[in-house]
Amino acid sequence: MRHYPTDSPEAMTRVVALALMVDGAIDLSELESLQRNEVVNRLGLDHARFDKVVHEFCDDMLAYADRMPSGQYELNPQSISHLLADIDDPKLQKKGLSVMLDIVNADGNLARSETALVAQAIKHWQLDLVQ
Repeated sequence: MRHYPTDSPEAMTRVVALALMVDGAIDLSELESLQRNEVVNRLGLDHARFDKVVHEFCDDMLAYADRMPSGQYELNPQSISHLLADIDDPKLQKKGLSVMLDIVNADGNLARSETALVAQAIKHWQLDLVQ
């Protein structure tokens, strides 16, 4: 998989793309959530660069993810940890988790894969949610 500098807008975009794709498809409600919350601007990217990084992520999914019997592609936990490791700054980790939660809750249907991703992010980033 491609690697971007730690804590870069591109690394954060890959985490966002992961949240968008983890349930197998990008839903309109998830895209509306990105727009409503001005995620692209908050990441520090223009829309063209954001789209490019998301497309590159999709290319990486095709190359590195496991194809399930359903036809969906799924990254293994080690690959997901690799993506999460690119976000080291605690403030960015909390921002990333917030965006993830907005995305996975956007369609009102929390898939098992989305729950697993959020749990893995909290554990990987060692986030203390009680403050």
